[in-house]
Amino acid sequence: MTTRKPLVIVTRKLPDPIETRMRELFDTRLNLDDAPLSAEALRAAVAEAEVLVPTVTDRIDAAIIEAAGPQLKLIAQFGAGIDNVDVAAARDKGIIVTNTPGVLTEDTADLTMALILAVPRRLVEGSQRLIEGNWHGWSPTGMLGHRIHGKRLGIIGMGRIGQAVAKRAKAFGLQIHYHNRNRVNAVIEDELEATYWDSLDQMLARMDIISVNCPHTPATYHLLSARRLKQLQDHAYIVNTSRGEVIDEDALADLLQEGAIAGAGLDVFEHEPVVNPKLFKLKSVVLLPHMGSATIEGRVGMGEKVIINIRTYVDGHRPPDRVIPSMM
Repeated sequence: MTTRKPLVIVTRKLPDPIETRMRELFDTRLNLDDAPLSAEALRAAVAEAEVLVPTVTDRIDAAIIEAAGPQLKLIAQFGAGIDNVDVAAARDKGIIVTNTPGVLTEDTADLTMALILAVPRRLVEGSQRLIEGNWHGWSPTGMLGHRIHGKRLGIIGMGRIGQAVAKRAKAFGLQIHYHNRNRVNAVIEDELEATYWDSLDQMLARMDIISVNCPHTPATYHLLSARRLKQLQDHAYIVNTSRGEVIDEDALADLLQEGAIAGAGLDVFEHEPVVNPKLFKLKSVVLLPHMGSATIEGRVGMGEKVIINIRTYVDGHRPPDRVIPSMM
């Protein structure tokens, strides 16, 4: 193994065990303040780093990549999503892009299931009522929500996370339906007892709950447009733990405000960290601060994958989690 230590610049604070290990292995420059880097700071970073470790909060667009020095050969994303990185521009400049797939699957699926439970049963609203002193004892008609057993769940995106959500939902007695770019293997369909819908519009119109689990790409930007959101029945709920850009957030807020959709559970937002102020006023909405992968185990696992990708590159081999533009 080579003893060369490449200059690795990390854009956000990572779990302590990961930062410690990275400093042992590489010439590592950390972001101790944990403040997102400005575009100017990112340009300065790519001008000298051999390896850049960005996160979802960093926009590594074509302009940033164009500013990269010839020594930058690897962008090792801390995260599974790579919609913040212009992978095609990186490829054209001879820069490898890697990510951390698979590590956060179970954590994100857990949070998705938590929202599927929380929104129809009004859990956050009930907790808030108790905290504010507005609960005066049990009542036959108090805090009535809806059961999820027997309801139809429509999953948009049947990849690792979508399938993990389906397994959990099936255990809770939900009927599994899904829309995906490609139909999944028949063995998986049989195991999940899942019904495939080629038409997203038709699936939306017939579901009780929608779970968004597809990545954000140019093809999925506003996949749930105002027109498509209007396909949902007025008793339907929508949960999004994927990327905020997949949903037209303003249209969603308006439909929720009008009662055209029963409720929503959102862990991601279209213009993070800004959230549409209309959503804060709605009792039918549960809002979370992008917590899908926020477990110690998950974040450490992501960091370990970053380290493996960097070490493999330094050793002269192809990193295991290389992202190819055609895969997006």
